[in-house]
Amino acid sequence: MQKIKEFLIKNYKAMIYISIMPLVLFYYEALFHISTSEGFFNLGTLCTMLFSFAYGLICYLLITISKKAKLVNIITAVLIGLFAVPYLVEYFVYRMFKEFYDLNTITGGAGDALTSYVNETLGLIFCFDGISKILLFFIPFALYLIFSKRLVPAMPSSAKKRITAAATSVICYALSILLILTNSVLGPLFTSQYNFQSAMQKFGLVTSAGLDVKKLIFGSGDEDFENLAPQTPDNSVSSIPQTEETPEKPVEYGFNQLELNLECGSGQIAQLNKYVSSISASRKNEYTGLFKGKNLIFITAEAFTAELINPDLTPTLYRLANKGIQFTDYYQPASSGTTGGEYQNIFGMLPTAGGMSFKNTADNYNYMTMGSQLDRLGYYGKAFHNNSYKYYSRNLTHVNLGYSDGFMGYGNGMEAYVKNRWPQSDREMFEGTLPTYIDQQPFNVYYMSVSGHSGYTKVGNSMTSRHWDRVQHLPYSDAVKGYFAANLDLEDALAHLVSQLEEKGIADDTVICISTDHFPYGLDSGGTLGNMPLLSELYGYNVENYFQRDHSRLILWCGALEDKEPIVVDTPTFSLDILPTLSNLFGTEFDSRLFVGRDVFSDATPLVFNTHYDWKTDLGTYYASSGKFVANEGVEVPENYVANIKAQVRNKMKYCSMSLNSDYFRYLFKK
Repeated sequence: MQKIKEFLIKNYKAMIYISIMPLVLFYYEALFHISTSEGFFNLGTLCTMLFSFAYGLICYLLITISKKAKLVNIITAVLIGLFAVPYLVEYFVYRMFKEFYDLNTITGGAGDALTSYVNETLGLIFCFDGISKILLFFIPFALYLIFSKRLVPAMPSSAKKRITAAATSVICYALSILLILTNSVLGPLFTSQYNFQSAMQKFGLVTSAGLDVKKLIFGSGDEDFENLAPQTPDNSVSSIPQTEETPEKPVEYGFNQLELNLECGSGQIAQLNKYVSSISASRKNEYTGLFKGKNLIFITAEAFTAELINPDLTPTLYRLANKGIQFTDYYQPASSGTTGGEYQNIFGMLPTAGGMSFKNTADNYNYMTMGSQLDRLGYYGKAFHNNSYKYYSRNLTHVNLGYSDGFMGYGNGMEAYVKNRWPQSDREMFEGTLPTYIDQQPFNVYYMSVSGHSGYTKVGNSMTSRHWDRVQHLPYSDAVKGYFAANLDLEDALAHLVSQLEEKGIADDTVICISTDHFPYGLDSGGTLGNMPLLSELYGYNVENYFQRDHSRLILWCGALEDKEPIVVDTPTFSLDILPTLSNLFGTEFDSRLFVGRDVFSDATPLVFNTHYDWKTDLGTYYASSGKFVANEGVEVPENYVANIKAQVRNKMKYCSMSLNSDYFRYLFKK
């Protein structure tokens, strides 16, 4: 006992110094987790602590390569200060967008967003919460500067200490990996179901960043798609809307399938070919070609949600939602902000490369977008946006979507129609651009709106200020009223659009499709599930999971449908279903096996999923964070159903990634 006491007295400074970086890293991780996530005392926290000690000891080994105490002291102080920066960056990104941004997203567009929304960014920083977080993250740096001279020994390292530190680091890391891989929830997240959002919540920033770098350099690891258990027709409820009268002899429809060369190729192309070959194509149906030859106006509506649809406040939105095809269980997974939502709507893929997903399409052969499909049928086409045409590099990506007349934004033509304010007016964009294409039938146009953008205050948001008087009667807080007010410019834009289509006599020959880019993340300053009071106020219930957060409404209207019996799609659908559904309705030639989503009128199984690997079918919902499947009331779940759908989702996520990275459609279709 006396020897231990003497050892501690002799080496206490060295022991304190060795533990500084491990403790600092764990402090950063704990503070960051408490500030951005729900729950703290769990297995993920223990793993994060072990990782922090492992990385901190590695830092000690690297710092103490030098034997000069003064230099060691300086390097330690610099590292402690620098380590605080990425935590603060991710914290403020999360406060702004309610998502953690991986390296791809940060390099692919977060800079644009943070610099463009200067007022919102400064507001997040220069407030009590922002300043207090900055001070809390720099406490270790300040304490080290004050006490370092007393704590750093003259000889900060020796061979014995370095060997002990290295061994301890290996043990901590190995123990954490062991705990993860033997856990049914954490194991898949670390390997086959890795995603940056969930990894940040379970493993901390440093480990997640390391996994992200590994993914960028080496890809997702095992490139083989998983073999799926055979499915029987009884595995899902039919998603085809049923009529009261059933034909005596059902019509036998063919398949939406093309003759593709799936025998050649190597590497990722060979893997993709094998996967596509293993999928059964979905059938054509009674709705195939319903919109053949009609015009298409496709709108991604900024921060739109189902709660905006109101017969009194937004009568045009209400008309379009209820007089067209009705989607009663629709979702828009939030990932990578606006550019991620646009990517989902246009390409029918989840943005597995984060904010770089859309940018990476700039040089790809985008054969299956609606722009390309209808362009091959002789349609006039153009894409429009009322914010800067260079924002999110749309000057590079949106000219490659297949629209015959390219892309117009503010700075390359839109300024002739839209005043320079923030946010810009959707009504002005629609009023100005409609005359440029309405006589060029058939036309196929795309709009990315911006009027519904946050923040929703009269000072700083021109659309909220413009329409403020129209929302004063609503039973909501001022922030939610401001959200409604900002979106009234989209309502006015649509009212003008529909009236002009009717005046021109082409409403029956025109289809309007509207989906959001993401939920209204700008309402709340925080974004933790279960702690989003303003979004919950808007929705009318406490938002506790991603499906509750990301629910929305898809609008698919044509004047020719208004006097007919409503077509209701009540099975789970999401943004990735838009492209195959439109392709079927417009009667284009496509191969359903190439789409991640489904034609909602086909015999394909309903399946909605997000980048967290949560999923929802007509039989129930699976929550990846807990590993629990909740079956719908009154349904019978087949044996191995959950395992099979989990494998399907992993395959679809891999397909999203590999098809983008390999420019797969160029291989299939470029002659």
